[in-house]
Amino acid sequence: MILFAYYDIIYIVILVERDMRVFCEGLDLSNAVMTVIKATSNKTTNPILENIKLSAMGDYLTLSATDGELAIERKIPADVKLDGEVVVPGKLFSEFVKKLDGEQIELCLDDKNQMKIRYTDSEVFIQCQSAEEFPSIQKIDNAQFFEVKQADLKNIIDRTIFSVATDDTRPILKGCLIEQDGKMLTCVALDGFRLAIAKKPVLQSSCECSIIVPARSLSEISKLLASEDETIKVLIQRNYLMVQLDGTRVISRCLGTKDDFINYKQIIPSSFSTNVTVSKKQLLDALERASILARVGGDNSVKFTFNGNLLTVNARSEVGAVTEKITISLNGEDLVIAFNTNFFMDCLRNIEDDYVILKFNGQVNPCFIVPNTDQEEYTYLISPIRQVY
Repeated sequence: MILFAYYDIIYIVILVERDMRVFCEGLDLSNAVMTVIKATSNKTTNPILENIKLSAMGDYLTLSATDGELAIERKIPADVKLDGEVVVPGKLFSEFVKKLDGEQIELCLDDKNQMKIRYTDSEVFIQCQSAEEFPSIQKIDNAQFFEVKQADLKNIIDRTIFSVATDDTRPILKGCLIEQDGKMLTCVALDGFRLAIAKKPVLQSSCECSIIVPARSLSEISKLLASEDETIKVLIQRNYLMVQLDGTRVISRCLGTKDDFINYKQIIPSSFSTNVTVSKKQLLDALERASILARVGGDNSVKFTFNGNLLTVNARSEVGAVTEKITISLNGEDLVIAFNTNFFMDCLRNIEDDYVILKFNGQVNPCFIVPNTDQEEYTYLISPIRQVY
């Protein structure tokens, strides 16, 4: 407050100091917003979870978002003139900032929680909320950990996550079981109709552990991982999992441990009555053509007839029928069995080998699909369906 006199009249001027002032590059801010916005919730009874928290301190601006289960924090370099924090409307802020990726941006907050975003010779004002209303994000300290190659972690997530359940009848199956025994990291997903298992070596670990991570959280983690041989440390503390990479921290509340999951190892038999080796490309191409008819007015099913060294693929619906023949190598009993076309194609698309091995124990038991070379690293299971023709 400043007092001064002018013609014997005393004037009082109140100087309102900004609560936050920071400069940053538009591209950095845009990338950070696009990363953390994925953790906001658009289906919530708590509107604060639709927002993004901004914290300016030291040489960084930190953006945070959470839906109560998944939290993402991203730290970017900034010229912080005045420390502070505030909560901005997530969707509005993200849509505006992504249009400014080529500008230098100034963010100013006044004492009424109104933020001014200044860029070039223009500015916009956004009404914000107090950061005190934003939920705190779980801190992970003194946690169990394991370290793997980033490419390996991304690989096992991407090759299993498609098999998680999507309905709420069994919430535990909406996540992947992550377990490591000090040597191998295993990721398991199942939805009651199919099962996916992928394994990769662990570089080091503090102890054996297992945890069920929501598929949505794993999907966001996978997007951050590089395809190279750089490593990443995964931290687990009680019912939380955290990874940190290039200024981004992802924390997920988990669904349980392997004790809460289905004992998938009991599902896998020790022997099979029919083993088939087939070209993955030929089988996938045949299924893609068959699915065109199967999904139009049909039940999306395909019938396999294994007879000697020949596989006949049939699909039929009210608009027509298709028959494909593929040469195979069969060891064991002939077989007729039917499957959901999409489920089978999902598995084949996640196998890189040129040939796959199909393993059967009759027409009422699941089919196991493994790569021809990496049979220990990847295993897929698909339950058969009742034949309708």
